[in-house]
Amino acid sequence: MVEAFLSASRDGDFDALLDILHPEVVLRADSVAVKATAMRAKFGAPLLEEELGGASAVPRTFAGRASGAEPALVNGSPGAVWAPGGRPTGVFVFAIRNDKVVSIDVIADPEMIRTLDLVL
Repeated sequence: MVEAFLSASRDGDFDALLDILHPEVVLRADSVAVKATAMRAKFGAPLLEEELGGASAVPRTFAGRASGAEPALVNGSPGAVWAPGGRPTGVFVFAIRNDKVVSIDVIADPEMIRTLDLVL
């Protein structure tokens, strides 16, 4: 499921993202992740909000993103990690029910990332 999400995100495949997301999916991002995307928004990247809901809004946020993210276990749960140079700088934690992603937590706070058990 995580690999399908990453592939669809990288390809900007809105329909494929819709297929794997629950209609009421919730995306939550920490303040570090929100600030990082705000800086990139100046160059046309979509903004990341602290909380976003719905299967139409969440795919737009991820379409074209996730390059460099790799599937991982995050505290034993399905996830993905950005780790340029082997150092994790961004983490996605997915909650999956009935073969649909129901929530995604985006963590970019270095203090929080250090507390996570990451298995790439």
